[in-house]
Amino acid sequence: MADETTPSAPGPAAAPVGAASGTAIPHALTAAPGYQVRRLYQAYLAVWVRAVDPTLTGPQFAVLTAVDAAPGRDQRSMASAVALDTSTMADVARRLETRGLIVRRADAADGRRKLLFLTAEGERTLHAAHERARRLDERLLAPYEAERRTEVMQLLTSLADHWEGLAGEF
Repeated sequence: MADETTPSAPGPAAAPVGAASGTAIPHALTAAPGYQVRRLYQAYLAVWVRAVDPTLTGPQFAVLTAVDAAPGRDQRSMASAVALDTSTMADVARRLETRGLIVRRADAADGRRKLLFLTAEGERTLHAAHERARRLDERLLAPYEAERRTEVMQLLTSLADHWEGLAGEF
C-alpha cells in the first residue's frame, strides 16, 4: 500500500550520524569545537597506527624528530619543544631508550639533566617513519588545494596556540 500522507514542511536538518555506530549525534556535541578536535585526534591515531607505525606513537615520533634536529639537548627543553609535560616526556624518553632508539646521558655540568641523542637504530626508525608520516600528511590534506592546505595549517596552528594560552589561564 502506498504512503498517502502529505509531505511535511522542511524542518531542521537531521542530526549527523556517527559513522561507526549509526547513532544520531546531538547538536550540542557537533557544535562543540572540543568534540570535533577529539574526533580528528581519534581518527588520526587510528590512521597513524596503520599508515605510519603500529608501535611508534605520535609523541615518540615527535621526540625522535626533535632529538634529530637538536642532538644533545636536555630532556626538559625537548619536552617543551614537542608540547609534552615533563613527566610524560620522561616516560616517552625511557620507552625510546628501552627500545634502543635514543640514549640519555647525564649532563657533565649537572648530573640531574639528561641529554638526548639518537642511536643508529633511532635514525633508521625515524627516517622510515618520517617518510610514511609525510605520505600520511599528504593523504590527510588531499581534499584541499595547496593554497587551502596552507590556510588549514595556519588555522590549526592558530587554534592550538590559542587553546594552549587558555590552558595556561586555568
